[in-house]
Amino acid sequence: MTTQKDKAFAFKALHDNDDLFVLPNPWDVGSARMLAGLGFKALASTSAGFAASTGVADYNLTRDLKLAHIRALAPATPLPLTADLENGFGHSPETCAETIRLGAEAGLVGGSIEDFTGDSAKPQYEIAEAADRVRAAVEAANALPFPFLVTARAENFFTGVPDLSDVIARLQAYQEAGAHVLYAPGLKTIDDIKAVLGAVDRPINVLMGPRAGFVPMAELEALGVKRVSMGASLAYAAYGALVRAGEELLGPGTLGFLKGAAPGKDLAALMAKGADS
Repeated sequence: MTTQKDKAFAFKALHDNDDLFVLPNPWDVGSARMLAGLGFKALASTSAGFAASTGVADYNLTRDLKLAHIRALAPATPLPLTADLENGFGHSPETCAETIRLGAEAGLVGGSIEDFTGDSAKPQYEIAEAADRVRAAVEAANALPFPFLVTARAENFFTGVPDLSDVIARLQAYQEAGAHVLYAPGLKTIDDIKAVLGAVDRPINVLMGPRAGFVPMAELEALGVKRVSMGASLAYAAYGALVRAGEELLGPGTLGFLKGAAPGKDLAALMAKGADS
């Protein structure tokens, strides 16, 4: 049996070696086991993907719902699991620290803390306040009896001001606060990614690749990117196939969508492999 401590050290090792790794984002136990069965080395929950599976939009989930989701995903495969913990589900550093502790109790070996406030009038915390929140999360993580990697996120390109210099200033502050991994989702170009890599010395997570045009994983690895996550893209791809199938049934009434369907026996075999991988 793979213990949480085993998973934690395996996850840390992925960040310590020289190779890039892809961190896919399952949204339920079935997708987690399929991804594990395919051979991925670690998994990350998706806030938006899980929200869609419950019938709501992103940022409409409570911390209790997120923790219940984690408790289902974490034991589903032998792989390390990190999670999108949004903004820590509260403004105070103490709440961020508590969320890290609760996530670890639920089975996580990593988690991200955003600098998104949830307030459209002031979408990001001031840098000093955001760094205090990261610092509290890291202190809580470092007090655990196994490695727990805190990823600090600068949300400028999603919810704040898309200013690369501010992104870099934030990531540098979060690095100083002790963040183990840094992440600025939505970087627009390869040059943006290069600028971030040159400004910090922690492992960098990239969301799929530059938004101006996604590139193969090998190109990101050559730049020095440590890990690439998929966000809600896998969940949205699956739900997109569902919507297109429904539209076909309601439109021409044909069954062309079945050409892309996986046989049930193949999915069952893949999930069984993922549960034991």
